[in-house]
Amino acid sequence: MNDPLAAFLRHLSVERNASAHTLRSYRSDLTDFQRFLIERGIAGFAGADSRVVRAWLAALHARGLDPASIGRKLAALRSCSRFLVRRGVLERNHAREVRSPRQPKKLVSFLPTDEATQLVEGRAIGGASRPRDVAILELLYASGLRVSELSGLDVDALDRTDRAVRVLGKGRKERIVPFGEQAARALDAWLSLRGEQAGALFTNPRGRRLTVRSIYTIVRRSARAAGITRPVSPHTLRHTFATHLLDGGADLRMIQELLGHSRLSTTQRYTHVASDQLMKVYDRAHPRAQPATSEVKNAVSQPESRVRNRAPLQRAAHVSSRAGVPPLQ
Repeated sequence: MNDPLAAFLRHLSVERNASAHTLRSYRSDLTDFQRFLIERGIAGFAGADSRVVRAWLAALHARGLDPASIGRKLAALRSCSRFLVRRGVLERNHAREVRSPRQPKKLVSFLPTDEATQLVEGRAIGGASRPRDVAILELLYASGLRVSELSGLDVDALDRTDRAVRVLGKGRKERIVPFGEQAARALDAWLSLRGEQAGALFTNPRGRRLTVRSIYTIVRRSARAAGITRPVSPHTLRHTFATHLLDGGADLRMIQELLGHSRLSTTQRYTHVASDQLMKVYDRAHPRAQPATSEVKNAVSQPESRVRNRAPLQRAAHVSSRAGVPPLQ
């Protein structure tokens, strides 16, 4: 095999149906490894044993890369080496013998309901691009799409009657995601300005498809205009979508399908529901958590407790109206 890296990338593109973004990431990571081998006079992948792989990881650490980036590069090398073993180019996958760096456990960043509402309603956004920007914010929060998925949407992917969007996700896997009434109104307002012609759903003033970087800029600028001081990105709205659905009582498997996760373990990152919300759910659901009859009579004179107990259901209904998911009954 003259060019193992080119053969592996062709395998990803043709047989695995990998996206252009995935191919760029693999090419970047594996080219970095090849450069490391050349600098040390090592003859390609065949000359790289586990000690060489560990030395590469140490060099990445010395360059200041974080454990997540190093782990991603090691995973790319493992995948490529596995492919080369199957093709008979390598005898062993030495990258499998090297342990991935320990990943710090970080809770995903999300916005509370009031800040999310303030952001997506876009009351602080002005200018001719406001209808487009509000439609972007509403759809991100209502559907939990990845920013690359949103950027790649065409007008014909929208089902405005059933309020759903057809998405081409990672691995070119297609899924249908519903969106709520507010997002539908925002999209109608944008399309009345853009026009109903086929093509990219979200465009710049020159009529070209908005890039991922442009959408990042729109979200960050809108967050600053809304007075939100914490860092906000399109992925923050994806985290917010999943967290608010889970907080409102949605099933984890359903959230997995909506997000397009291939593994449930990825979706389980969103189980960081606040302890007070967990206690409210427990109090509603567990038969021994309810007060005795005499205590209920005494509680009649405390209306504030009834209002407090309605809050989770009210919040679930609010989130569901935007996400297009039936509220809890």
